[in-house]
Amino acid sequence: MAKILDTVLLLALPASGKSEVRRYLKLLPPDSARDDFHMGPTVQLDDFPYVHMMRRVDDELAALGKPRVFFHSGERPFQDTRDWGTLVKLVGEDHADLVAKRTEKPASATALLIDRIEKAAAAVGIAPRLKGLDAGARKVLESALEKEAAEMLAEKHSNYPDSLAGKTLVIEFARGGPDKSKMPLPSPLGYRYSLAQLPASILEKAVILYVWVTPEESRRKNTARTDPNDPGSILHHGVPLEVMLNDYGCDDMDWLEKDSKTPGTVSVSAHGKTFVLPVARFDNRVDKTSFLREEKALWKPSDVKAVHEGLKSALDSLAARDERKLQTV
Repeated sequence: MAKILDTVLLLALPASGKSEVRRYLKLLPPDSARDDFHMGPTVQLDDFPYVHMMRRVDDELAALGKPRVFFHSGERPFQDTRDWGTLVKLVGEDHADLVAKRTEKPASATALLIDRIEKAAAAVGIAPRLKGLDAGARKVLESALEKEAAEMLAEKHSNYPDSLAGKTLVIEFARGGPDKSKMPLPSPLGYRYSLAQLPASILEKAVILYVWVTPEESRRKNTARTDPNDPGSILHHGVPLEVMLNDYGCDDMDWLEKDSKTPGTVSVSAHGKTFVLPVARFDNRVDKTSFLREEKALWKPSDVKAVHEGLKSALDSLAARDERKLQTV
């Protein structure tokens, strides 16, 4: 019987094809996912919804004449780059809630979301930013965002399977640094920092599937996929150009692979240990995945074959390497 991968970290620059790969995996027949890709039915986590809601908070604050607290503007990067860690802490909390099947019924989904963001930010050293907001502004903010926050919470709860046994958890995020940066990227930029913010319960079981594109191709595809009428969409959201150049002008995955003592792995120092994560690349430098945003009935067999074979090669490699042991520093 094919080895089933427990946790796959799906990493790459924005618009590289990560979300399209997730969609393809989710639509695969179970026997094909198991036999060709070493994957059970997927359960998926992503930090993008939090980025979107942080921008929504800022937009509502600006409409009230209040300072933005997360981003310099609607088209610019984080004010505090430690928020890359905030996002990972939120994903880690989502994972713990998923395992425990923890549900909440707050009086305000927006208030719960804001409190979670503040708590996650505190875990990476950021002082509270919305605690001092006056009651009237807080009420307006919560009302404006309540529908989206409630839908986000409901989707989180609906993602809980009866059991994770036989399933594969797929966690997606993108990290990087300014264009033409020297390696290694300084914390809190890049994968080296963000991977180390993941809980041990994820790192102990994770492998990395890296969707490989150039920064130039990432920017091209980001422009091509952007639908300004659907900014919260996983498949169609756009990243502002300044963010693409400043936060995703390059990434450190190649450096991390070369720096690891074990070929074909990335070493993550966290929680007093070194976690050795197998890594494999799905080469998407020549676009293989954009068609996956279309309705399945429109997919061409030749395009499907190219994606399928490329992913199979990478995941076969990961399954073969996923016999590593945890090393303790």
